[in-house]
Amino acid sequence: MFSLPMGKMTHEIITLWYRPPEVLLGIENYTTKVDSWSIGCIMGEMITGRPLFPGDCEIGQLFKIFQTIGTPNEENWPNVVKLPEYKLTFPQWQGTSLEDMFPGVDSDAIDIMRKMMTLDPEKRISIREALDHVNKKNLFSSLFLTMLSKII
Repeated sequence: MFSLPMGKMTHEIITLWYRPPEVLLGIENYTTKVDSWSIGCIMGEMITGRPLFPGDCEIGQLFKIFQTIGTPNEENWPNVVKLPEYKLTFPQWQGTSLEDMFPGVDSDAIDIMRKMMTLDPEKRISIREALDHVNKKNLFSSLFLTMLSKII
């Protein structure tokens, strides 16, 4: 079984455009669900042909995420205000639905991306759960073809 080291972890992981919000907000102990966020971002990029959150610095990256998905609050991410870099003065964006961001994309593809790009890491799907979800619904070929068709 895979386990992560204990203790304070670096926030300088993952290329900025694919870095999850909990890391940008200064969480010191994160899980492998950071990878789920990154893969969700890459899926979106493959569909649109452009990065979803092309920030040029950490606060810019957070704001791109919040503008698109919505600013987190205690209701949708309990204890988010306790993270070291969370500011009560952050603009309160409502975000856009993934259906509006990816018009014409299969609802199953939208569903798995929504689960991978959930702001609250406790509610975010793990890679293992994502693979199980895709396999149970026999979605892999559908997701791959959806992404491939947008690239070609």
